[in-house]
Amino acid sequence: MTTHQPITGPVAWRGKDFASRDDWIIPLPEGAALEIEAALGAVSGLAWRDITRDDFPLPEFSKTLADLAHELEHGRGFARLRGLPVGNYDEDDLRKIFWGIGAHLGTALYQNARGELIGEVRDELRAYGAVRESYASGVDNRPESSRYKTRSSGALRFHTDRCDVIALLCARAAKSGGVSRLVSAVAIHNEILARRPDLLGLLYEDYHRARMGEEAGGEARTYALPIFAVRDGYFTTQYSRTFVEAAQELDGVPPLTAAQVEALDLLHEVADELCLETAFEPGDLLLINNHVTYHARRAFEDDAGDDGRLLLRLWLSMADSRPLPAGHQVLWGAIEPGTLRGGIAQENRAS
Repeated sequence: MTTHQPITGPVAWRGKDFASRDDWIIPLPEGAALEIEAALGAVSGLAWRDITRDDFPLPEFSKTLADLAHELEHGRGFARLRGLPVGNYDEDDLRKIFWGIGAHLGTALYQNARGELIGEVRDELRAYGAVRESYASGVDNRPESSRYKTRSSGALRFHTDRCDVIALLCARAAKSGGVSRLVSAVAIHNEILARRPDLLGLLYEDYHRARMGEEAGGEARTYALPIFAVRDGYFTTQYSRTFVEAAQELDGVPPLTAAQVEALDLLHEVADELCLETAFEPGDLLLINNHVTYHARRAFEDDAGDDGRLLLRLWLSMADSRPLPAGHQVLWGAIEPGTLRGGIAQENRAS
């Protein structure tokens, strides 16, 4: 049996570490708003998805973005930039700005089988009268586990996304609620090691997950990966209980053992204990390294008289990324450090 050890460093933070401090929130540097305005003018004739890093020059602000990217991979694994002037722009210009900033951080990935590159996190039931996507039969539809929650005002459980880094830009905050919840997966790992090392070992073994209707041609509906894994000293986690539970509804998937369920329950319990809860403000840009950080949210409520909460979302593949363990190709496509990887495969779609 593998002997697991505590993982140390700034990535092993606990929410209480930030309870009485805000030095982890980085204010928009002086002059950055002017650079953004100038860069937006330079791309006035381009569609947002055609904008490249060179098209959107940020001479000094790009240095701050590089520092944030370094913190994501080599520091605590999350960062928040505050003060982007979102109130000065309409949604089309905000997409150009967000895409341009994202191009200075990494390479954007497809977030679903429809080819979405900038996601909208809003209450679609309120905005459009119905959730726009449907999913394959057999997926989990328990109230707190449902995939539809990502497009509603409901709470979301802790999870990771299929990218090195997720970027969330708050264009509009909710009337109430919608608090972001972040937790170090490394701190969870260490706490489970201290309490129940027998269950920690199970989290290093495979759990079957459903692809939730987003498999490309020839891919199986499920895949198996451990929750925790290490390669060359680099820890990584890939976790969504929703996808694990959805796989249990499909034929041919071995049922979870009582001990496996207990391990997932303990992970959730510890995540609740150790997490940081923080509210979004308009102009906040939250960056999360999915290999070491889980994210979730509380339910939110919009005001009937306004446009409602809106976050713009990018999935990014990062040039300075860690190696992933053998077998993770099934989800990531590539596992070597710094390679373009992650996202949702696009069947019959040009990349």
